[in-house]
Amino acid sequence: MSDWDDEPELAGYEPGNGRPLRSRRLVITMRVVVVVGILCLVLPQVITAVTVASSTAQAACAAWVRYEAPEATGSSASFELFGAGGMGWECYTVGAFGGDRNVASLGLIPISPTLSKVPGPSTNG
Repeated sequence: MSDWDDEPELAGYEPGNGRPLRSRRLVITMRVVVVVGILCLVLPQVITAVTVASSTAQAACAAWVRYEAPEATGSSASFELFGAGGMGWECYTVGAFGGDRNVASLGLIPISPTLSKVPGPSTNG
């Protein structure tokens, strides 16, 4: 009794007759289509995340500069691999007396700071 007794339609069948089922060109084309499809799924998410992080960093940096150096004319947030606080967003003053300086390290995922009000002079009389 052979292995093919219960499946007579497969008796003597060899897949592909000794050659690959798909041609090399078709395999390469399918791989390219899969890679392009994955990029089309992932790339918009990455671009959106970077855009949101950049706008959040700019807003947080503007708040930090208004708090730390009100004499500065502007602020600048940039992503740095080897910044003062390690990898992440760094906040700098722009146009302040003495040149630009690092105000805060905002981290990898910047958030808006919660800053306390600077107390004014006391009016105890």
